[in-house]
Amino acid sequence: MASLKDLKNRISSVKSTQKITKAMQMVAAAKLRRAQEAAEAARPYAERMGEVLNALGAAYAGRPDAPALLGGTGDDKVHLLVVATGERGLAGGFNSSIARMARDHARKLLAEGKTVKFLTVGRKGNDILKRIYSDMIVDTISFREVRQIGYENAATVGEKVLEMYEAGEFDVATLFFARFRSVIAQVPTAQQLIPAQFEAPEDGAAVAPSVDYEYEPDEEAILKDLLPRNISVQIFKALLENNASFFGAQMSAMDNATRNAGEMIKKLTLVYNRQRQAQITKELIEIISGAEAL
Repeated sequence: MASLKDLKNRISSVKSTQKITKAMQMVAAAKLRRAQEAAEAARPYAERMGEVLNALGAAYAGRPDAPALLGGTGDDKVHLLVVATGERGLAGGFNSSIARMARDHARKLLAEGKTVKFLTVGRKGNDILKRIYSDMIVDTISFREVRQIGYENAATVGEKVLEMYEAGEFDVATLFFARFRSVIAQVPTAQQLIPAQFEAPEDGAAVAPSVDYEYEPDEEAILKDLLPRNISVQIFKALLENNASFFGAQMSAMDNATRNAGEMIKKLTLVYNRQRQAQITKELIEIISGAEAL
């Protein structure tokens, strides 16, 4: 059985941990609001760009002269999985859920005889995936020193993906990230970047425009400019969604940790008081017994 001194030290240690988790919870809560606003502000732009590209690309469906980023290479033997996670931990299952989804997708592709490559964005994703797929990770991009994610950071990832595609290093690129829903709900999501596939808006609105537009310059020139930019835009949206999801998950995890520390302190204090009372009772019995012996 632990001594009173050991119990007292342990209670003090848990109280110190509780202060840290409470502080981290408050910091995450303060950063969450700004991150959530940034993620929600990026969604309409990314969705509208998807609508425009979907409308423009409809004319090239099935055509051999379709832009490479829209029609693909005509094959799907080599897959690039762009896995975006956080730079830090202590956020519950946030990082592991994204890595698990990418790992399951990779396992499925490998079972079909495909070649898989990983491009990890964020240190934690690289740490998780390299345990099994270290030889498949082609590069890792970290934004650990970046205080606030900006479009230029997403453009760095987008340029890397485009360079690899133009070099013929893969046929299909899929982006993995966590879509922010609420503080307690972050949804791991897979989005195909190349060949371009566009999602319907979350409100269920139709993607196709209700009227016909005449474009100046022509559709081909617009697609040539917008398709590469769309890669960076979708990655930027994913990074913002990840940022908000990370702080939401961290806030929830630190809240749970703070409450668990409080419960542990109560239990240890109860054990400490009982043991202290038993020790005092034992000392009183010894004193009384000694007095009676005299």
